[in-house]
Amino acid sequence: MTAQRIDGNALSQQIRAQVAADTAALKAQGLTPGLAVVLVGDNPASQVYVRNKVKACQDAELHSVLEKYEATMSEADLLARVEALNNDPQIHGILVQLPLPAHIDAQKVIEAISPAKDVDGFHIASAGALMTGMPGFWPCTPYGCMKMIESIGYDLRGKHAVVIGRSNIVGKPMALMLLQQNATVTICHSATPDLKAHTLQADVIVAAVGKRNVLTADMVKPGAVVLDVGMNRNEEGKLCGDVDFDGVSQVASFITPVPGGVGPMTITMLLVNTLESAKRALSAEH
Repeated sequence: MTAQRIDGNALSQQIRAQVAADTAALKAQGLTPGLAVVLVGDNPASQVYVRNKVKACQDAELHSVLEKYEATMSEADLLARVEALNNDPQIHGILVQLPLPAHIDAQKVIEAISPAKDVDGFHIASAGALMTGMPGFWPCTPYGCMKMIESIGYDLRGKHAVVIGRSNIVGKPMALMLLQQNATVTICHSATPDLKAHTLQADVIVAAVGKRNVLTADMVKPGAVVLDVGMNRNEEGKLCGDVDFDGVSQVASFITPVPGGVGPMTITMLLVNTLESAKRALSAEH
């Protein structure tokens, strides 16, 4: 068996076309969804991410603002900028690009963002909303993973899903989203003694630890659906994920490639969340 690829680029384009159409409809009602992206310092990877996010906004005709600051910016000044954006009616989403310089408390900055504009889904209020099934914003990467599972028409009810990784950004929210769709969920991590024993039972595996080849073909049940969230480089400097793609794709039924899998979906879901925030702002006015 050779696994079918879940093409993140193609799915992203479909969803972004819908975002652009919905944005045009909101504009006709006099509201343009707006995203503010704040970058502190000159981390090269962050600069690439930020550029891609701003470009995606422009392509979907959303209003976007990019604010760049020196790495020496004080925590107090950054918090003041966040507060100003909270109060700006043209901005519906605020994204502070991580990592921040060491002298700034990232959690404090995230908590300063209004939960109504937390389109990254990192605020404690957003995490609590996901935990309790209330409306909030879902973190973009696991949200993108859910859209990929949905795109292949896969019913999660009663299936066993294994999430490898327990980060607040991917692992934990991913497990909660799978649980909401009635999957039975196991979370594995660095202290799990026998990872293979768990993954061999899984109908769905999400690998999100940032470690190459954490999942190999002998660890996967035939026909499983495998989503690879990892972003690593191999010996040749090529981008690769957490999954041994060549091996696992001989066993799985569906698999996401790296690059071109989950990555494009993360930015797409950021647009979806920003649009949703604008819709909520509009309905609050009426």
